[in-house]
Amino acid sequence: MNIDVAGAPLAGAQGEAMPTGVWQSDVIADLIRQYGFPFITLNPGASYRGLHDSLVNHNGDTPPMLVCQHEKVAVQIAHGYAKATGEPLAVIVHNVVGLLHATMGIYYAYTDRAPVFVIGATGPMDEGKRRPRVDWAHTANVQGTQIRDYVKWDYQPGGIDGVADSFARAWSIMMTEPRGPIYMCYDAALQEAPLEAPVVLPSPSSATAPSRIAPDPDALETAADMLVSADWPVLLPQFVGRDRNGFADMVRLAETLGAPVVDTQWRLNFPTEHPLDMRMDKDVFRSADLISLLDCRDWERPTHVNDRINRTLQPLFPPNCKWLDIGFADIEISKWATDYQRFPEYDHRVLADTALALPALDRLCAARIAGDERLRRKVRDRAGAVGEMHARARQAWREQALENWDAQPITLPRLASEVWDRIRTEDWVLTTNAFEDWALKLWDFDRPYRWPGKALGTGTQIGMATGIALAHRGTGRLVVDCQTDGDLMFDVGALWFAAKHKVPFLCVMHNNRAYYNDWEHQITVARQRKTPEERAYIGMDIMDPAPDFSTIARGFGWYAEGPIEDPGDIGGALERAIAKVKSGVPALVDTITQHAG
Repeated sequence: MNIDVAGAPLAGAQGEAMPTGVWQSDVIADLIRQYGFPFITLNPGASYRGLHDSLVNHNGDTPPMLVCQHEKVAVQIAHGYAKATGEPLAVIVHNVVGLLHATMGIYYAYTDRAPVFVIGATGPMDEGKRRPRVDWAHTANVQGTQIRDYVKWDYQPGGIDGVADSFARAWSIMMTEPRGPIYMCYDAALQEAPLEAPVVLPSPSSATAPSRIAPDPDALETAADMLVSADWPVLLPQFVGRDRNGFADMVRLAETLGAPVVDTQWRLNFPTEHPLDMRMDKDVFRSADLISLLDCRDWERPTHVNDRINRTLQPLFPPNCKWLDIGFADIEISKWATDYQRFPEYDHRVLADTALALPALDRLCAARIAGDERLRRKVRDRAGAVGEMHARARQAWREQALENWDAQPITLPRLASEVWDRIRTEDWVLTTNAFEDWALKLWDFDRPYRWPGKALGTGTQIGMATGIALAHRGTGRLVVDCQTDGDLMFDVGALWFAAKHKVPFLCVMHNNRAYYNDWEHQITVARQRKTPEERAYIGMDIMDPAPDFSTIARGFGWYAEGPIEDPGDIGGALERAIAKVKSGVPALVDTITQHAG
C-alpha cells in the first residue's frame, strides 16, 4: 500500500506512482510496509536517519521498530523469529560498523537457512556530500563484500529508480528455498534527498517468490523402489521440519515404511515419543542397508564415531550400505563456508524440495507396500523391532536421569526433569538449547512448534531465544529458554529488549560458571599429552567473580531468582517464575549446574 507523508493510505493499484514532494527514503519505508514485515529490529545509527524518519513519520511506526542493544542481537532475534514462524523480520544496521557487528548473526542465519531481510546504509557515495571524517570512515567502496560470501544476495541501488525493483528481487531471493538472509544497502544521500519524480512500487498482488522445486517423477520412482526393497532403511532428516507440514510428512513416511528416524535436530522433524524415533541412538545404523538423507547435509556426525582428539571418523554403517539423497543438492553451497561437509558416495539423488517430495514419495511407497503381503509383513516386523529399541533407549534415559538426583551442583537431567514437571500441562515451546539434549530424552515433543531446532554457537542463544519468544507472544504459549551462562555473557543487554518490548518468557540458567565445551576439549588434550588436567580450566572458567545473573536480570526489568544450588529449591522457584511469565513479565531462574559437555 502507498502511504502519504501524513500516514494516510493512498490508492494501491498496480502501476500507480508515489506522489511527488516526499523524501526518497519514504519509498523504502513504503516497501517495508507493503511486504508485510511484522517488526523491524535495529540499533540506532545516523547513516539511516532519513529512513528512520520515514519509518516514524511517513509510516507511523508501522511496522513497529524494536530497539536492540547490538546489531548481532538484532539479526539473531530475526533469526529466531524466522525459525519459529517461517517468516522474516526486517533488520536495519548502521553502515560499515553496524554491519561488522552484525556479521556473526548473518553468518549463522545463512548456515541455518533463516530468511532475514538485512537493510544497511552507507555514507554518501558522492564525495561532495560527505561530512568530514565520519562519513568517510563510514563509507566502503562496496559494503556488501563484507558479507557477500554468506548471504544469498546483496545489492546497493545506484539511485531511487533502482530501489523498488531490487527490493522485490531481494525478497524473492530470500524466500525462495533454500531460504537465507539478504542484504540491501542504501546510500545516506539517496535516503535524504527529496523525491523529485514519481516512483512505481511493485503491485501488492504480484508473485513474491516462485513455486517450490518438484522432484523428477522417474527419479522419485527409483527412490521408492530403493526404500521398499531395503531391509533396514534409516531416514535422516535435517531441515524437513522448516516446512509447516514437514513434521507430519515425516511421521507418515516413517510409518508407511516402518523405518527408524534419526532426527539431526536442526529443526524438530519428528516427535520424540514416537516408537520409530531413534535420535541419539547410533546402534540403529549398524544394520542399515540404506540411509536416506532428507534435506540433510549433517550426515557424518550421526553416522560415525568421532574421535575428537585424533580427528578421525569410524563409520557405524556396513560397507555395503547404500545412500539416497533427496534435497537441494548443491544449490545452497557457499563459495566461502564449508558447512556443506564431505560429499557422500550417493547411489541415487533427487533434486527437490522435501515439502513436495516426501508426500509424493509416501504415496509411491504406500502403493507398492499395499499390494504385497511380504512387504507389509516386513514393515510390521521392522516397526516392531524399532519400537522395542526406542522403548529401551527412552527407559535407559529415564533411569539415567535419576542418578545423582540430589547432587550439588545440580545435574542437567534433574534440571530438565524439574522444568518438565512444571510445564508438561502447559502449551509450551522450548527455544534453542535443549538442556544439552536432556529435554529431548525426557520431554514429549509432540507438535512441530514445540522446538525450532538446536542451539548454535556461543553468542547466539539469547538473541534467537528472544526472537522465538517474540514469535509466540500473545499466543498463550509458555516459552522456555535453557540459557547457558557463557552465551548470556556475550549479549546480556538482550535481556533489556524482552522487558522493553514486553516479550515474556522463562529463562532457566544452565549456569556451570564455565565455557565448558572448550574446557572439556582442553581436558581431552591434557589426557593425551599427560599434562595436568586440573589446569585445563585456565582461560575457561567464569568465576572470581561469578556473575550474579538474577541481579543483572532484575536490573533490566525482569523477575528473577537465584543463584539456586540446592535442587530441592528449583520447583518452587520455577512455579513463581512461570506465574510471572503468565502475567506478562519475563522471568529468570539462575541454577548452578554441573559441568556437562
